[in-house]
Amino acid sequence: MVDFKGAHYPKSVILFAVFFYLRYPVSYRDLEEIMEERGVDVDHATLNRWVVNYSPLIAAKAQAKKRPTAISWRMDETYIKVRGKWMYHYRAVDRDGQTLDFMLSERRDKAAARRFFRRAIGTNGVPDRVVIDKSGANLAGLEAVNVILKFTGTGQTIKVLQVKYLNNILEQDHRFIKRITGQMLGFKAFHSASATLEGIETAHMIRKGQFDANGSTAFQQFAQLAA
Repeated sequence: MVDFKGAHYPKSVILFAVFFYLRYPVSYRDLEEIMEERGVDVDHATLNRWVVNYSPLIAAKAQAKKRPTAISWRMDETYIKVRGKWMYHYRAVDRDGQTLDFMLSERRDKAAARRFFRRAIGTNGVPDRVVIDKSGANLAGLEAVNVILKFTGTGQTIKVLQVKYLNNILEQDHRFIKRITGQMLGFKAFHSASATLEGIETAHMIRKGQFDANGSTAFQQFAQLAA
């Protein structure tokens, strides 16, 4: 359960504000006005604090509750501006476009790629194959993971394909993330950027139907993840 102890607003109000910010391309100033029109007087700094504090907790619940994914993966990065500098948002989906995992990194190198793949495998299991672009860093990261896999567990290794057109499904999937972050005009800190992106990815997973909805609306599914 996500702990809302000590919050000065009802849980339902906090979740509505957080979901609205993560799901739609609005600024904190816009959201402040939206909340005011609904009779809730809350400043943009508090809204930011809610998003940063609660998004990672809800995202963790989402990873545990999402539907099973395929063992054929697509992996790539997209760019996110933090403190005026471009950073790298690693993302992976399966062959059907279902989100597997994501990770913001200050660097795009072998170490970052290896860290991302180990994280994704820890959450989703070992894939049969991974499609990547022509990045040498991503290839080196996967090869490092394969060395570990070869000498541990079942010895299963991952087939690596560097075929650009096979990653089109992920390139298209980046667009939702960029549409939401485009209104944010860059992040001021790495921590807040990473936390917010985790929430955006969770809202996107709901949009793609990666949870058992049982007739629930998108917001109701988001709230259930915090239950």
